[in-house]
Amino acid sequence: MNMLKAVLFDDEHIVLKGLMKLIKWSECGVELVATAQNGKTALEAVRLFKPDIVLTDIRMPGIDGLELIRTIREEAPNTVCIVFSGYNEYDYVKTAINLGVIDYLEKPITLEKIREAINKAVHHIYERSEMTELKKQSNQRIIEQTTLDLIIKGEAAVSNWLDNVGAESQSVTAVTVLASSDEQFRFVDDSSYHTIYVRNGEENVIVLFHYHMQSEAWKQQLNALSDVLVGSGKTYNLLGEASKSYKEALHAFRYGRYLEGNGWVSFDDLEDPNTVQPNRSEKEEALLFDLRLGNKQEFMGKLDTYLDDFKKRVIDPDIAEMELLKLIFQCMDAAKETGGDPSEIFPQGYMSQKELRNKKTREEAVLWLRQELEQIIDWVAGIRQKSKHSAVEKALRYMEEHYGRDLTQQEIASHVNMNVTYFSLLFKEQMELSYIKYLTKIRMEKAKGFLMEGMTIQEISERVGYYHARHFTEVFKKYVGLTPGQYRIKGNGA
Repeated sequence: MNMLKAVLFDDEHIVLKGLMKLIKWSECGVELVATAQNGKTALEAVRLFKPDIVLTDIRMPGIDGLELIRTIREEAPNTVCIVFSGYNEYDYVKTAINLGVIDYLEKPITLEKIREAINKAVHHIYERSEMTELKKQSNQRIIEQTTLDLIIKGEAAVSNWLDNVGAESQSVTAVTVLASSDEQFRFVDDSSYHTIYVRNGEENVIVLFHYHMQSEAWKQQLNALSDVLVGSGKTYNLLGEASKSYKEALHAFRYGRYLEGNGWVSFDDLEDPNTVQPNRSEKEEALLFDLRLGNKQEFMGKLDTYLDDFKKRVIDPDIAEMELLKLIFQCMDAAKETGGDPSEIFPQGYMSQKELRNKKTREEAVLWLRQELEQIIDWVAGIRQKSKHSAVEKALRYMEEHYGRDLTQQEIASHVNMNVTYFSLLFKEQMELSYIKYLTKIRMEKAKGFLMEGMTIQEISERVGYYHARHFTEVFKKYVGLTPGQYRIKGNGA
């Protein structure tokens, strides 16, 4: 526990000397940091040392003790004051009490009385500190809960969030939600945003409330990540759309865990605009994820769990039909991402709604759906085996030719005629590296050669697709373990 700071003021030199020597300040948990014999010097000491406790005589030359206490109350209201008074100073004492002093001592002062007063002040400070901390923790819990409601419920929770956050909320211009693999990950404080960290089950969620959208300080921190995975949703100007950003962040995190390992995965960079619908459930997203991977065992296991839960629900038949249709159409759309021809599965065209309506019971409908989706996953797995090698080889050739410019995953996917999400999964499966990590590998290997040829760092940076030499240097050191300059020296045998 840190020592509290105290100052002692009295116009009698002998009183000051006696109290300084006779009181064992440290045993009271207090450090005496200054003394003074007049009000002006006393006030200077208060402003300089910012003490926790002030012990002062009422009568002092220059500025008296009451005026000193008034000034302290205005400038440092949490400072605890103890006053000394003579026998005939009742009106002064009454005024001091009204000013909020914690204790007053009549002269002549006894050591026992002043020790009691100091201990009372120390106890008051720590008790107040504990109450303040408890209140702060309680307020923080309320803010975290209302923020969790905001990212889950969206617009319905905005009013409650604004009420609990208070004046600070009026400066918010946009919101971004992120999901992190590390509960301890924190953004560095910045005036352009405010962060609130919440937990939703096993999920570590960061809600970024922006004050100045032109600042990219938060993106710079994410770009520098190497040992933490963070998935981010889109940034929305309306607080009510925080729920959309949250679902997108979880989606980016899920794909990032498969694609990247660590680093920043942005929903904007990962997906086509219409690939993920905000109203999909997490179970539906998990099914589509395994479908794109062609992972039949995982897909069928999750599908059976989904259908078991579906059968237990009390639901209107028309609504049940729409939910099953929605799921099968989502799976068909995901299957089309392979670039294959769905007529290979259903040569006569797909008449799912008509077939589903012919089912008389929910059990029949569920069994039919399971059979249809099993056909789809088998078809996707087959297409993946046929197209994987040729598509990735074509992508690799294109990357070798164009690594020196801004080369997005979307561009590569278009080049090989694939949906970007499907391509990213296929590439990772074939190469055992994500697209961005493989592109970095190409660039760094090229940079090694350019360093040995004697090119400048700036020239190499531009040649391998980095606009800033500093960014190139950071990536090179992370990849090679040496700075470009150190690598050049080592390669030349110096």
